[in-house]
Amino acid sequence: MPRRLLRLSGADTHDFLQGLVTNDVRKLADGPIYAALLTPQGKYIADFFLIADRGDILIDVDDALAAAVKQRLTMYKLRADVSIADADGHLHRGLGPVPADGWADPRHEALGWRAWRDTPQQDDTVDWEALRVAHLVPQSGIELTPDSFILETNFEALHGVDFRKGCYVGQEVTARMKHKTELRKGLAVVDIEGDAQIGDDITTPDGKTAGTLLTRSGGKALAYLRFDRSGPDMTCGNAKVSYPG
Repeated sequence: MPRRLLRLSGADTHDFLQGLVTNDVRKLADGPIYAALLTPQGKYIADFFLIADRGDILIDVDDALAAAVKQRLTMYKLRADVSIADADGHLHRGLGPVPADGWADPRHEALGWRAWRDTPQQDDTVDWEALRVAHLVPQSGIELTPDSFILETNFEALHGVDFRKGCYVGQEVTARMKHKTELRKGLAVVDIEGDAQIGDDITTPDGKTAGTLLTRSGGKALAYLRFDRSGPDMTCGNAKVSYPG
């Protein structure tokens, strides 16, 4: 999916973002980080990468979410010394050694590297969808929607949330889900064999809805499941679905 680059600058930029995003902005001293912006109710607005750049912070975000991110940040900015602007560049991605102008994807080592360059990428042949499915990586607009809670979409395993950084918008709900409840629903990798359509219900042998099929790659798929109903003998369309647990 197309990506957009935003540039935040000004004396208050780091403190401003620290009070808004799910990850600890101080970690930028060690390299780019993955994070999200949430509603006060803990629901997903957008996920993105934050990149330190000569005192500024760049936001690498899905193009479809960029306008909403700018609007939300502007709403919170008030009198803070922060400016928000579009930045030029084209995202390049790859596997193997990280190039001099790139950085390792902080979500998972299998996701390779990212770099922003002056010209579009022409040589990307990687099956990123298969890697997403294999390593339980959600995609905005598919697994990540306005109804999503990030802990149900593998955000903690993908290093996108910090539980020691202090307050941020949506932190109270996220922390409560982490410490006071056991997740009964969430994103999972399932085995699938046969024909099924993305968005179809996954059902149990006795006909109860166990979840929804989201992204498929070969014999594996990402699905949003009710864990208490999920098991080895589910169906979706004309496909057999199994959740190893």
